[in-house]
Amino acid sequence: MVRAQFGQETSTRGEFVRQANRFTDRITSDGSSDWPVEAGRYRLVVSKACPWAHRAIIVRRLLGLEDAISLAVVDPIRDERGWRFTLDEGDRDPVLGIGFLSEAYLATDSTFAGRVTVPAVVDVPTGRVVSNDYPQITLDLSTQWRDLHRPGAPDLYPEQLRGEIDAVIEPIFRNVNNGVYRCGFAAGQEAYDEAFDALFGELDRLSERLAGQRYLLGDRLTEADVRLFTTLVRFDAVYHGHFKCNRHKLTELPVLWAYARDLFQTPGFGDTVDFDQIKRHYYATHEQLNPSRIVPLGPDLGTWHTPHGRDTL
Repeated sequence: MVRAQFGQETSTRGEFVRQANRFTDRITSDGSSDWPVEAGRYRLVVSKACPWAHRAIIVRRLLGLEDAISLAVVDPIRDERGWRFTLDEGDRDPVLGIGFLSEAYLATDSTFAGRVTVPAVVDVPTGRVVSNDYPQITLDLSTQWRDLHRPGAPDLYPEQLRGEIDAVIEPIFRNVNNGVYRCGFAAGQEAYDEAFDALFGELDRLSERLAGQRYLLGDRLTEADVRLFTTLVRFDAVYHGHFKCNRHKLTELPVLWAYARDLFQTPGFGDTVDFDQIKRHYYATHEQLNPSRIVPLGPDLGTWHTPHGRDTL
């Protein structure tokens, strides 16, 4: 077995096993937690390169929560000390006053020794991390922050569809969202082969599902589409080559390529994508996969703006 990129998250047979989310408190509107919904109190820390954080960026934008929850963006190049606020003046976040996201992690749990991840919701008054539980963060933005949504905001997690949405997003997470990482960070051939087959098997099933309907749940945009999009938009730029997900490019899968362009051209999706930060993060921080740290110039990004034809479905 080759040396793994993340040794503590690699099984004995070379499988990438993602660490559990350490901070799982929730911000609620009904007083059922220690963290009440309150405009201006919390700061969402993200990397524009990270697909898990990108979900929260999109949902925050779609729901019109920009004024209610402030946004901190870390440098896409993560070094051995973790995510850095080097995009800000003085290399410190201007609201939290810290140079590294790890400082907020350790202020919350001084014994934390895992990998510091984004997104993270930080309580500004205390500097403590409320949550890095990325699947729940976006659901709570839809359900707990409803009173602060913009007029006409979409209901991305409607109560009557939650069971169906949950059933759709579970295999998407397992085989696609996390599946590309299971391919890229596999440290054994068998582990890679299994992840590769699961990834493209799921993409084939999703192509069939989307062949006759505009979105994953039919004619309405939901949380499920947000979660699939953040992987698809990174696929050709990063996952196809860097993570060896190379049975097909996204541009070679007609249904998914048209679906991804449809979402990209929807306000809140494409205007939150930063391909420069995406490519620089992946190619410059995974030294086991790309020792040269050379960032490729392609692919041609202009094709994302070509007509998709999905609005007739």
